Amino acid sequence: MGQQVIACGRQFTAAQLADTQNNNYSLPQIKRRPAFLRVKHRLVCQRCQQVVPPQTCLPDGRHYCAQCLLFGRLVEGDWLYTVPECHLFENNIPKLTWEGQLTPHQEQAAQAVVEVVQTQKRHVLTAVTGAGKTEMLFQGILVALQKGQRVCLAAPRVAVCLELYPRLQAAFATASIMLMHGEQTEPYRYTQLVICTTHQLLKFYHAFDTVIVDEVDAFPFVDNPVLVTAVEQACKPQCALLYLTATPTPAIKRAIAAKQMTVSELPLRFHGHLLPEPHRHVAFNWRAQLKKGRLPKRLERDCQTCLKTQQILLFVPQVRLLQPVANRLSTLLPAVRIETLHANDPDQIKKITAFRAQQIQLMVTTTILERGVTFKNVAVLVLGAEHMVFNEAVLVQIAGRAGRHKDYAQNPVHFYYQDYTRAIKGACRQIKAQNQRGRRLQSTV
Repeated sequence: MGQQVIACGRQFTAAQLADTQNNNYSLPQIKRRPAFLRVKHRLVCQRCQQVVPPQTCLPDGRHYCAQCLLFGRLVEGDWLYTVPECHLFENNIPKLTWEGQLTPHQEQAAQAVVEVVQTQKRHVLTAVTGAGKTEMLFQGILVALQKGQRVCLAAPRVAVCLELYPRLQAAFATASIMLMHGEQTEPYRYTQLVICTTHQLLKFYHAFDTVIVDEVDAFPFVDNPVLVTAVEQACKPQCALLYLTATPTPAIKRAIAAKQMTVSELPLRFHGHLLPEPHRHVAFNWRAQLKKGRLPKRLERDCQTCLKTQQILLFVPQVRLLQPVANRLSTLLPAVRIETLHANDPDQIKKITAFRAQQIQLMVTTTILERGVTFKNVAVLVLGAEHMVFNEAVLVQIAGRAGRHKDYAQNPVHFYYQDYTRAIKGACRQIKAQNQRGRRLQSTV
């Protein structure tokens, strides 16, 4: 393989195609289709399948798609160019180089994944946070790779992809693997296994035999029709599609009820322990207190208690609250190293690495750390749990950062709130229900 196959399974605008050709890549069997079609008098973009509003047009009157503009502008009258997948992996015999051992319950879920790959079904695997979803995928991915198929594992967020990539590299050391996200500088390579953000799937067309989407309940994938379309179009007409989640969305629940997707469930963590159930604390006027340089007394006591035996992740709903909270805690705990973290922090990776190495004892963070990260021994605290940013799924994921290691399965989770919202109630109810199912599963061992 080489330059002649670099574009297989990809789609391009005319400008992107010209740039590719300028780089001396040969593009055999180029096909094209109109970038827009009229459907019931409405103009529909064929890359993202979204309706173009009548007012979205250039000065010359031609319409363009604003929904997928980030991936190259498409204007009325343009074409989309695709290079069909070339199936060059039939002679590959990749091996599973992961040396871990699945639990009996994980093995059952893994066999369900294998069946999905073999029968090319649509399936949802629901598993509690910390169940070991990634490891349960390995056997299914191996089956697909050994059949010469092309596989994609996608996730909504870069942080999750960065966590998945080295694990997949270690598990499939003999396979060709590419990592794709919007912040990378590495040029695209044609590989049998692709790890990418869901946005990157807009660059593919009928490319993959197996597509796995992790964290389907997470922003920006959830309730995003553009990204749902990206997944669908990246699949070949005959394709295994697997969704992974700890908190199924209403749309997924409806699809399961309508038998459009099959489902399997694992309500126990890999180490066999139940999820930590949140402790709930009323914190009236906590914002007014913070303006005066104070925090709820209960939160301060819990910080002092937890730090005796574990690190702390303290979640706040807004970036502007990070520093005031950190300042108060620094005054209260002068010997403790405290840092703040948010999505646009230039030292994000450095801070996460330091926290994982236990060089930072208390991290005040936004929802950037709600999922996709694992720490050995952390208590989880949420200040302002009533805020709209903390919906039910987010609170469940945040609570799931605690108790992920078998030696620290009882790490506490604390919610502090001014109003007892439907999201808080729903998250607590969901965790309790998962634990009830987990107890029943424990009894079968």
